[in-house]
Amino acid sequence: MRICVILEGCYPYVTGGVSTWIHQYMKAMPQHEFVIWALGADASQKGRYKYELPDNVVEIKEVFLNDALKKTGKVKKYRFTDEEINTLHDLIDCNRPDWEMLFSMYADNRIDPLSFLMSKDFLDILTNICEEEYTYTAFSDFFHTIRSMFLPVLYILHTDIPKADIYHSIATGYSGILARLGSYKYNVPYMITEHGIYTREREEEIIRAKWVLPAFKRFWVRFFYMLSAGAYEKATMITSLYAGARKIQIDMGCDPDKCVYIGNGIHYERFKDIPPKKPNGFVDIGAVLRIAPIKDVKTMIYAFAGAKERVPNARLFIAGPEDDKQYSQECYDLVERLGVKDIIFMGSINVVEHMGDFDFTVLSSISEGMPLSVLESFASGRPCVTTDVGNCRELLFKVAERDFLGSAGYCVPPMDVQQLSNAMVNMCNQPEKRYKMGLVARERVAKYFLHEEMIRKYLEVYDEVFRRWQG
Repeated sequence: MRICVILEGCYPYVTGGVSTWIHQYMKAMPQHEFVIWALGADASQKGRYKYELPDNVVEIKEVFLNDALKKTGKVKKYRFTDEEINTLHDLIDCNRPDWEMLFSMYADNRIDPLSFLMSKDFLDILTNICEEEYTYTAFSDFFHTIRSMFLPVLYILHTDIPKADIYHSIATGYSGILARLGSYKYNVPYMITEHGIYTREREEEIIRAKWVLPAFKRFWVRFFYMLSAGAYEKATMITSLYAGARKIQIDMGCDPDKCVYIGNGIHYERFKDIPPKKPNGFVDIGAVLRIAPIKDVKTMIYAFAGAKERVPNARLFIAGPEDDKQYSQECYDLVERLGVKDIIFMGSINVVEHMGDFDFTVLSSISEGMPLSVLESFASGRPCVTTDVGNCRELLFKVAERDFLGSAGYCVPPMDVQQLSNAMVNMCNQPEKRYKMGLVARERVAKYFLHEEMIRKYLEVYDEVFRRWQG
């Protein structure tokens, strides 16, 4: 089987998280061929892979959103039907457009993306929406916002489509629309796997974003909800990582019969023999994560600064790639401004080699699915302090009805500096309890989160997708 996996903003350009997951996923299915359809933001990433691609990757198709800005167009007069005008209006208004009609207009090369955005038809639609919803907003601001919002979407609809037997998008958003586009082009099924709920993550980013004018934040949120709804609509199956995420998908309009959850799995044998840390006079805390706003490293730094005052021999090791250079610099500046000692930025690390250096780990994210870093910490016998996001609470305390193993750490509200600091202090000051929590953590992974079991379930999902598609 030839499987096209569609990845947005991660593999093969970024390490950790979803990238690690999909790399191990493809390697675990040597019987299948994979096509990687990689969607990135900046063409400077082209060919700069952080991974050696598995042998069963037979093709990679790279698409970069900023390439849309390099396109030139000519003013053209299009003759749209009433139905097409209505669909284009629904698209620009972020109101559940007919995606098949859009595909027939753009993917079949009837319409050039940039030329449409220079057309009178676009201007008329935009004027109508502005008069109805943004009466007191400068039209020039509205024009440039909407144009920048939709140019990448129309551009990717115009891209070459790699051929496959099934399209598997590892998110909704742009990549979910590409999966539906591939399905439309070659008349094959597509499915979606969400590690985090894409729309919720984009909504949180937009609320915090400084680059979005306040008047248009609601519209940007609508835009991403529209993309996700379009991806969900025709998918044969939709997977998530835990029951709570499945419920959110259903609440957002997914057919419950299409939605299943399959927890993450890790290679337990790589971590299970890592011994407890040798005493060295310090309590060493590990944070294995991407240095990015969604991981809320700043709250972690503030919390550790408070913990350090009460536990002078505590040290914090922040390990992971710098996905956002500006945010990374803000984190460095914060450490310097606070004058807190013993925060060490390690960069990207081999987790297996370094997990033995930590007494416990911490994760301060404002959004997660089922974080691999927590499972890897557990498999190493290291308990965790996490924020109450995604599946973290269940991982720490109870993942199944008959899971009576006990607690594997502390869970605190996101962005709560004081509670995160207190949890760090409690973990530092209770070595015996910490050790027992680590034993619980290791047993929970061995029982519920093995990689081979996860792969078995996804292979069953592929079979089910084809059974439904053919039926």
